Amino acid sequence: MSYVQPSTRQGHHTAPDRTTPRAALRRAMAASAIGNATEWFDYGIYSYGLTYISAALFPGSTAQATLFALATFAISFLVRPLGGLFWGPLGDRLGRKHVLALTIIIMSMATLLVGLLPSYGSIGIWAPVALVALRMIQGFSTGGEYGGAATFMAEYAPDDKRGFCGSFLEFGTLAGFSLGAFLMLGCSVLLGNDAMHSWGWRLPFLVAAPLGLIGLYLRSKMEDTPVFRECAEAAEREHHAGVTLGELFGKYWKPLLQLGGLVVALNVVNYVLLAYMPTFMKKELGMSDNLSLLLPLIGMLSMMVLLPFAGALSDRIGRKKVWWLSLFGIFVAAVPMFSLMTHGIAGALIGLAVLGLLYVPQLASISAMFPAMFPTQARYAGMAIAYNLSTSIFGGTAPMVTDWLIGRTGSTLVPAYYMMGACAVGAIALLFVTETVGCSLRGREIPGAKQAAGARRGETMHEAVHEALAEHRHA
Repeated sequence: MSYVQPSTRQGHHTAPDRTTPRAALRRAMAASAIGNATEWFDYGIYSYGLTYISAALFPGSTAQATLFALATFAISFLVRPLGGLFWGPLGDRLGRKHVLALTIIIMSMATLLVGLLPSYGSIGIWAPVALVALRMIQGFSTGGEYGGAATFMAEYAPDDKRGFCGSFLEFGTLAGFSLGAFLMLGCSVLLGNDAMHSWGWRLPFLVAAPLGLIGLYLRSKMEDTPVFRECAEAAEREHHAGVTLGELFGKYWKPLLQLGGLVVALNVVNYVLLAYMPTFMKKELGMSDNLSLLLPLIGMLSMMVLLPFAGALSDRIGRKKVWWLSLFGIFVAAVPMFSLMTHGIAGALIGLAVLGLLYVPQLASISAMFPAMFPTQARYAGMAIAYNLSTSIFGGTAPMVTDWLIGRTGSTLVPAYYMMGACAVGAIALLFVTETVGCSLRGREIPGAKQAAGARRGETMHEAVHEALAEHRHA
């Protein structure tokens, strides 16, 4: 059985019908999602084990150690743009498959080694120094992971099911984060506080090695995407070496800026809701360790169920419409929901559930929306650079900045205001984004560009008619 690549919608850039075997599509989805799961498994165990990690590897009081640990979390994101600059162009020249195989093994090994680090009590300042080094390696490899995985998935998916198929990449995101968080929570419940501080926090980090090996196996068995192979063959015939960084920034600066603006909204909300919530609930709402870990997990599991439905919805009504729904909803609901969280467990659970539900349409559609903003020969590099640069500045720093601002202002509504500002930035960027639902990703033009140009011509057609009549009268 095969998926048939349908003719694209009227007005969209069309391509010949193609077929993608169902088995190959399922393998592509699994190979893409496992890397995201490995990346977010690391974030899950780090975020949910922050209390234990900070006590084991950093000096100073609990508050100081926590801030240092959050800063170390942010440092890995500051390196991601360098990874994007390195891995992205490489993926456009050598192929998506080879780069993704390298990034997942580097990523998982760095995570594994964090669990083997000696404590601050054993080696002093070298403990946090080694942690920073490993987080930087992890961030560098991650810089090539998401852009490549999203590109790989989008180029394999049928045009009319790209949102649905791409949603499973984000399913892998939440699955990896949830697995890491559940492992840390399970160890905490089974081992107790003393054992966790002593050695128990290390156990979840050791699971990264088998995850990485599974991902490496899946990716090594895949062929590169048909879209990339066609583009590579054409480039070889024309003796074209591919897009340089200079050409990327010179020719595709508009989609780079648009994508960067969308990622501000996406990742500030993401890292506040997923990575910072356990710390927020414990420090600001006074919840127990286990409860502050459990409530966000319930929200994530609910989001996982809804992701495929939201991805399919984006295939029907368009990516921009689901994004407008999400951005507006979060902007309106952020303050009321964070206010509700201060009213006990029920309020916290409802507030998280509502914000998570409103965030799902963004998360479900990005793997289909973002790769379509670039042509094939610049897709991996464009995705990796724009996504990681914006993430490093606004996403990975969100937990640390939010925690610092709460300390300065004393207001538990700081995360809500921060999310609202990010959604406003995302809305401005979205105004300039071309709708690409149903467009083919094949070829060397930006998907949907012809349609957008046609729409602009249609909007000014009456002006052209008047100009032609005026010229005729003058003649």
